[in-house]
Amino acid sequence: MTGSVYLIPVTLGGDDFLKVIPGTVLELTRKLRFFIVEDIRSARRYLRLIDRNFPIDGTVFYELSEHTPDEETEHYLDPAINGSDIGLMSEAGLPGIADPGAKIISLAHKKNITVTPLAGPSSIILALISSGLNGQNFSFNGYLPVESAKRTARIKELERISRGGYAQVFMETPYRSQKVLETILAVCNENTKLCIAADITLRDELIKTKTVSEWKKDVPDLKDRLVVFVLQQSYLPGP
Repeated sequence: MTGSVYLIPVTLGGDDFLKVIPGTVLELTRKLRFFIVEDIRSARRYLRLIDRNFPIDGTVFYELSEHTPDEETEHYLDPAINGSDIGLMSEAGLPGIADPGAKIISLAHKKNITVTPLAGPSSIILALISSGLNGQNFSFNGYLPVESAKRTARIKELERISRGGYAQVFMETPYRSQKVLETILAVCNENTKLCIAADITLRDELIKTKTVSEWKKDVPDLKDRLVVFVLQQSYLPGP
């Protein structure tokens, strides 16, 4: 009998894991001894956070980054084939979204291994449902280009796509969040709605939706903050 691959949610930061991770998920996570993780050090930290006596030395970790070659990941699911359950963990939130976990999930399906998602926080979904923008029609676009001109062009493109109420969701690393906001305010239509969702579920959480014009009057400091942006332009006639 094969094991299962469990999609393990982790916190979005901070130590108050009981606030955001269901008790049944914590209980299952504590029982696992095989993990596929985005970063081994952060995974070990999290497991010791939810269980100070977690047997780290008796646990097997496979590291999966965007640079991990396919031939290396081929054996990652061997424990499940041999009957043991495996936990797949991202650095924050849910695996499979904006992290390399989808590669393993796809491989599990090919090998006929059961994939079981577990409930937990996702900064992307939490930002969208808190924004007041269109949760019926939306697109997640990951991270924007690093180079300034390409980033500007991409933001303009996303604003154009959002016309008619098609919400566009994207995120940014803490050291580029302020630059992304400055670009949005510089190039987007005054009436375009922008939700800024920073440090979701943490003590300094900020979730606010305003028009670009309104944000220009009160620009927040997003330096060193993990931010999800939701952009939506109301329909404007013409090309």
